[in-house]
Amino acid sequence: MALAILVFLVTLVFVIWQPKGLQIGTTAVMGATIALLVGVVSFTDVISVIDIVWDATLAFIGIIILSMVLDEIGFFEWAAIKMAKLSGGNGHKMFVYILLLGAIVAAFFANDGAALILTPILLAKMKYLKMKPLAIFAFLMAGGFIGDSASNPLVISNLTNIVTVGYFDIGFVEYAKNMFLPNLLAILASIVVLWIYFRKDIPFSIDVSTLPEASSVIKNQTMFKFSWFFLALLMVGYFIGDLYSLPVSLFALGGALIFLAIANHFKAVKPMATIKAAPWQVVWFSIGLYVVVYGLKNAGFTEVIASWIIELGKHGTTVSIIGTGFLSAILSSIMNNMPTIMIMDIAIDHVGYAGNEALVYANILGCNLGPKMTPIGSLATLLWLHVLAQKGVKITWAEYMKVGLVITPPVLFVALIGLI
Repeated sequence: MALAILVFLVTLVFVIWQPKGLQIGTTAVMGATIALLVGVVSFTDVISVIDIVWDATLAFIGIIILSMVLDEIGFFEWAAIKMAKLSGGNGHKMFVYILLLGAIVAAFFANDGAALILTPILLAKMKYLKMKPLAIFAFLMAGGFIGDSASNPLVISNLTNIVTVGYFDIGFVEYAKNMFLPNLLAILASIVVLWIYFRKDIPFSIDVSTLPEASSVIKNQTMFKFSWFFLALLMVGYFIGDLYSLPVSLFALGGALIFLAIANHFKAVKPMATIKAAPWQVVWFSIGLYVVVYGLKNAGFTEVIASWIIELGKHGTTVSIIGTGFLSAILSSIMNNMPTIMIMDIAIDHVGYAGNEALVYANILGCNLGPKMTPIGSLATLLWLHVLAQKGVKITWAEYMKVGLVITPPVLFVALIGLI
């Protein structure tokens, strides 16, 4: 186990550190290769990991490509301006509306899509509105938080959701039904807790009259109108896929490529540039890091976690659900939610899925919300910090954790109550 833990920790450190621009996917594959060479995992394990994550990874790429095309059209900028103008210049209303927008984007375009696409748009608009630094920080932190805290309602809302659904063979509709109330509570709790925390930094009034008309930022009216129909059709596709047990990536990636082709026909995007800009490193990151994590499973770490879950179960259903959720959250905040989701899925499988279905959803909530306690907790947060750094906004670990450690536990607790 010591060797497996060492390989995992070294890989994770390099994923977070990224020395000399070393990409996360490259680092993860290097870690997986080392794990293979030292005997922590076998080639059979690699095949098992690919079988677990291929659907999630391809679906994620599809969701990001779809988001990028919509961004090129001006879809998200239009939505951000609409939300800002809807507030009527009331800073507190705008704060809530931006959180609702973030929740919607996270639900349909994944938390990583919210981090990559929505963050730069919001930052640009806040600078345009001449907000003070403290107000900008409040809006950015809130936007970053809601991206993960509201990434629970659909299978496609988070990579962790897709991995878990695939592992336990949970249907699209079944998942949505079970996560409706916890996600609603997570959104409401996020809004309340974030507003209480940042209320003194939110300006009472903001001059939104200087913002351009929302329609003026749309770069292709035909594609903009068509996108609404296409997104509705895509959602129908997910439900049809559920009826016939088809992989979610068939619709997420297949739909994205069709949408890209249509956008190219109307000269709204340059398809090769869009495909090239897609986060392909995430593919190698998912496979590589999960191979490394599988080494922990082989070393017996998942059995240790399973014993903790069994111990929690001895204290009743409520303690079991809340305890499992917070266990996932703590592990995610320390070692990232991507490896945590697989470790916890395998551990829950050891305990037994039948009769413990609520623990699976508690694990997802913990892995989606828990990472907000630290900057290294999720890929979305790392992407979010990277996007901000590129725009000249530096948020230190101390600044981040000062907020994350305070607001995450109560929101997670409220969300977990929805499973009881």
